Amino acid sequence: MEIRVLRGTEVRQLLPMAECIDLMHRTMIAVSERRVVLPLRSVMVMPGGLGMLGNMPGYLADPECFGVKLVSLIPRNKPPQYSSHLGLVLLFEAEHGCPVALLDAATITAIRTAAASGLATRLLARPDAGDLALLGAGEQAQSHLEAMLAVRTLRRIRVWARDRDKAAEFAHAEGARHGIVIETASTVREAVGGADLICTVTKAREPILLGEQLAPGVHLNVVGSSIAAAAEIDTPAVVKSRFFVDCRESTVNEGGEYLRALKAGAITPEHILAEIGEVANGSKIGRHSPSDVTLYKSLGIAPQDLASAHYVLGKARAAGVGQVIDF
Repeated sequence: MEIRVLRGTEVRQLLPMAECIDLMHRTMIAVSERRVVLPLRSVMVMPGGLGMLGNMPGYLADPECFGVKLVSLIPRNKPPQYSSHLGLVLLFEAEHGCPVALLDAATITAIRTAAASGLATRLLARPDAGDLALLGAGEQAQSHLEAMLAVRTLRRIRVWARDRDKAAEFAHAEGARHGIVIETASTVREAVGGADLICTVTKAREPILLGEQLAPGVHLNVVGSSIAAAAEIDTPAVVKSRFFVDCRESTVNEGGEYLRALKAGAITPEHILAEIGEVANGSKIGRHSPSDVTLYKSLGIAPQDLASAHYVLGKARAAGVGQVIDF
């Protein structure tokens, strides 16, 4: 048997954002059509606030494969030296159960998460949306900027972060990388004023974005909070939005914003209108009118990692990329 090992630089080379968005389109349809096996992820919390270890197994029917992502989440990590999410994706082939690839999970996570938001934006945002507010200035802000540029023509971009210096560094570096102007905002209200695209990609445990700050017609990708105890947006923001998710089961167990609103009696379970895969396959309606506030709640699910890993492995084999180990 042999296993191909692929580093982050190689994964990034083989998984361009535009291709990953199209891959997520197919993958999220498969999720909503139940052509996957998707257990809830398990999380081991380490003592003393050190961090967590996430275990995300799954199976895909097409392309047929299975595997697991093991990822550590260490809040004190500071990119670019150390991502907040570090780990591995181990991919198996389905015929004999042989492990076939070991891939850098940090890079796959960064790309596929933003690509799923790119898909949601393509399906839910107004066609003319182009005023982007990024709340957060870390790795996912970088990836989400790339994803938004792939699906909409952006006429204005603003970034906010609690650390103003970090926001300024982001604006300078990413503006130069993409050849665009990125403004910095001193407050969340300033960042989202007039925006019709908002991506929340922070580590906030309490809401930073309020429903009263959302203009009619805006589309939100709510990404940073991935556990039931954290929420980036408040309950009024949830209430006023048409609410879409990556996976219903994940959301009703781990979606902090949804669970807070549900507990407060502000919404019912029917507030989840659809999984994004149901919008992608045409079985559910996304945006009704230009004035709708649409929201995609991203938690991240194993099929996204497995589909990305399988796609990268195919390209790596064809190009002779990666280190092959016999065992």
